[in-house]
Amino acid sequence: MSALRQALADYLSVRRILGYRLVRAEKLLAQFLTFVEERGEEHLTIEAAIAWATAPANADPSWQSRRLSDVRRFAMHLRGIDSATETPPANILPGGRSHRATPYLYSAKEISTLMATTTILRGSHRQATYRTLIGLLASTGMRIGEAISLDQQDFDPIDGLLTIRHGKFGKSRELPLHPSVVAALGAHLNRADRPRNAARAPAIFLSPRGTRLLYVNVQKTFQQLVRRVGIIPRSAKCRPRLHDLRHGFAVNTILDAYRDGNDPGARLAILSTYLGHINPAHTYWYLSASPELLKLAGDRLERRLGGEA
Repeated sequence: MSALRQALADYLSVRRILGYRLVRAEKLLAQFLTFVEERGEEHLTIEAAIAWATAPANADPSWQSRRLSDVRRFAMHLRGIDSATETPPANILPGGRSHRATPYLYSAKEISTLMATTTILRGSHRQATYRTLIGLLASTGMRIGEAISLDQQDFDPIDGLLTIRHGKFGKSRELPLHPSVVAALGAHLNRADRPRNAARAPAIFLSPRGTRLLYVNVQKTFQQLVRRVGIIPRSAKCRPRLHDLRHGFAVNTILDAYRDGNDPGARLAILSTYLGHINPAHTYWYLSASPELLKLAGDRLERRLGGEA
């Protein structure tokens, strides 16, 4: 194994200990090292990094930036071992500037319609699976990867809890559930049309073959439902995504605090933990896309300032 390959193995090992999965990064960095080796180079250079990241030339700029970002993190690690390593500057590519999508905040009616439209899917079990999955995502704000990783042992119907054991950065947490969600999950697990081999499959959400749902298939099916319902993008950056159910849960949680006259700050701290964020700043960003929420916050600030005057 070459020195660079060994360094990559060490880098991945260290970051995984910290809770990062790095599935995509491992694949891309291995491809990058092959590119470096084919150039006959023994050290990482900015030139090589940019040449690899921007190939092919017609690729989406945001994808090129993500490729370079993975190389940059590895180079920062490698520089502590090899002083000849060159680290690509941040935002050197156009796509490196902020390209976060604007969340599409679904209305309650849109969510209900999406759940009802699962009847277009083939098979009663598949229909029930996606109906329950969409309802769970909307009512808990969990990540789709967390939902499809759930096993039956993670669901406690007595205490009304879900345990997330495979959260982002390897974090685990418990989610208290509304009684209606407990009832829906219990009913889903007790359906007579669950696949025949379901008894041997630990997952809560199963494909018709009795296997755990795949992320890519869930995304495709959700977009199929979105198109059938007729939900259209609000702009080029605001397109209906499955992940936006998580944004909607966050926004509605804080909206309820404002409407009920409670302390949004205290609710925000609880929300951050419930969502599995390691930094409250990430939760703040989830809330920044709601005009209604920003207006309520502004109105409360005006009242407070008026009272002080």
